Amino acid sequence: MTMRPGSLIAFEGLDQSGKETQAKRLAGRVTAGGRLATIVAFPDRATPIGQEIESALRGRREYRADVMQLLYVANRYEWKPAIEEMLAAGQIVVCDRYLASSVAYGEAQALDPDWLFDLQRFLPQPAVTLLLDIAPATAVERKRVNRDRFERDLDLLERVRRSYQRQATRAGWHRIDGERPPDAVEADVLTALAGPLGLRS
Repeated sequence: MTMRPGSLIAFEGLDQSGKETQAKRLAGRVTAGGRLATIVAFPDRATPIGQEIESALRGRREYRADVMQLLYVANRYEWKPAIEEMLAAGQIVVCDRYLASSVAYGEAQALDPDWLFDLQRFLPQPAVTLLLDIAPATAVERKRVNRDRFERDLDLLERVRRSYQRQATRAGWHRIDGERPPDAVEADVLTALAGPLGLRS
């Protein structure tokens, strides 16, 4: 029996866009279809690098924008061996944030997007990236308290959104309206992945 190849599916978008919800729903669909699926959420705050990221987001550390993105990228490289192993075993790896997040947030802070792409060229690349697109005001409405320093900066979030929208014109991306109820968003996610993963709505 030939083992089916693994695939990496990335959900991107502002906080509160529904990435976690849709990642869990997708993993559940994949598992119900008889394949293994693993969700990986970035940043992974459990690692030493992830703990530094958390400290910076909560205002306990001060790093320049370029250093912050280097930390985010390093956090993904911490996961590289595990992701490669899962893909080699034929699993579906579902990422809640991945490569494009550094590009979007870095570009929003005047960093070179080509540099941010280049830093990540040796990481496993997504087969499909799904942008759950919402307005910054929607993110605020969905989470009114305990917002980190990025979540409180609406001007920054608008620039992040524009970067995501620009990236979503590339091949392998699907831009989905995240303003709608989760069931409607899930239907579009399944449609986008019907070919790559053979899923049915």
